[in-house]
Amino acid sequence: MPTPDKSSQNVEAMFNSIASNYDFLNHFLSLGIDRKWRKRLIRLVAKGNPQKVLDVATGTADLAMLLAREYGGVSITGVDISENMLAIGKRKVESENLSGQISLHRASALNLPFENDSFDAAMVAFGVRNFEDLSMGLSEVYRTLRNGGQFAILEFTIPDKFPVAQLYRFYFRYVLPLFGGIISGSRTAYKYLPESVLAFPEKENFLEIMRQVGFTGCTCKSLTFGIASIYTGFKP
Repeated sequence: MPTPDKSSQNVEAMFNSIASNYDFLNHFLSLGIDRKWRKRLIRLVAKGNPQKVLDVATGTADLAMLLAREYGGVSITGVDISENMLAIGKRKVESENLSGQISLHRASALNLPFENDSFDAAMVAFGVRNFEDLSMGLSEVYRTLRNGGQFAILEFTIPDKFPVAQLYRFYFRYVLPLFGGIISGSRTAYKYLPESVLAFPEKENFLEIMRQVGFTGCTCKSLTFGIASIYTGFKP
């Protein structure tokens, strides 16, 4: 499978084009399992009782809103490069009266507009593989975390056990691009998704990149037969 074009301009244009269908497609194409994965992620983040949390590649703010609803005392700052996704996210935040807890900003993960040591924790769901420069994006998150701060990452992975591995690859190569393209009107976007997942340096390879950036205590927890994983690391 070809290497996906992860230039910031391409990723921004792609997500702008599918913004109106993004939430529906996430739940439909994952059969709703993504909701359970996100809840596991925010439980991990909340364990450290953070007061200020950064949500990178926030999209339409689903993860930020879930954290805000379940843990009322936390302040969440979401960033994304897609104007259209953020516009939808802001409407959702306002409709649930969560504007006091959540603020959304257009920004690249490679150049976060925050001072060093600004956040107690950071999180990202299905966004880290879209970083144009993975090490640079992780370094920026590291910079904005306070000492002891946790970075928690939810991302797709490739299962390796029969028959899940074979079914997963068939679904990702043929079913997801077909239905995602029909519903969203952008076959390019749902062709990019499996390409980006297959090109991502997952599991131990990704943990090693986290360690090189400076994160310690790095772990990888496999979810649902290995089709997704949660990675965690701490700024010492």
